[in-house]
Amino acid sequence: MSVILVVNGPNLNLLGKREPETYGDKTLGDLQEYLREAASDSVELIFFQSNIEGEMIDFIQKNSEKADGLIINPGAYTHYSYAIRDAISATDIDTIEVHISNIHRREEFRQRSVIAPVCRGQISGLGFGSYIAALNYFLDKRS
Repeated sequence: MSVILVVNGPNLNLLGKREPETYGDKTLGDLQEYLREAASDSVELIFFQSNIEGEMIDFIQKNSEKADGLIINPGAYTHYSYAIRDAISATDIDTIEVHISNIHRREEFRQRSVIAPVCRGQISGLGFGSYIAALNYFLDKRS
């Protein structure tokens, strides 16, 4: 069975409360359930969320060898975390960067990702659908 890591960064634990006009009214738990339903029994999803950069890096390093892919929403770390970028690059795990909002239509500082260049792709602006699109990439890859 394929294993996909789903890593969420800072403030994503506040989904449903934080800026619902931008991020919607669904919670992180709702997102996880949505992904579990979409994955069915075809892949194992391992979820992780942290507001701490080092914990995200440790999780990626510790789990990348047993996983077939990584779906990551680095949150604000998207724009400046060379450490997360290096962790992804060093582990050579197939990675899709996702965002609930369209980062390219937001404030200028949010429009640049230092993570995307070491990822297979980036999906943003589709709400929870960004995660589903990333999951579908991994499901299609197995076929």
